[in-house]
Amino acid sequence: MIDVNEDDFQQLVRGEVFRGKFRNSFEKPEPFVPGEVAKIEFTMPDINHNFRRGHRIMIQIQSTWFPLVDRNPQKFMDIYSARREDFQKATQRIFYGGRYNSGVTIQVMGYN
Repeated sequence: MIDVNEDDFQQLVRGEVFRGKFRNSFEKPEPFVPGEVAKIEFTMPDINHNFRRGHRIMIQIQSTWFPLVDRNPQKFMDIYSARREDFQKATQRIFYGGRYNSGVTIQVMGYN
């Protein structure tokens, strides 16, 4: 989650890694099927961040966060045994509107 203020200054306020292959179970990872829509639910730990009036939030969804997290070969495999030729380009799609609408739910606490 990124705080974007009125001067377009961006500051990371929360970052969390969640590998999609564990979307249904941490004990039994599953590959994505190319071209097939997959439901992913993820709860980010609370941070109780205070956003000032006029600020916005930006959420980034990406398939790799190198160099902060190990490289992702974009294949269903053991990442730690990936060789150079295992790495490939991937396209990530986030659906909005219609049948496969995506969304983000946040809790807002008001104050006077």
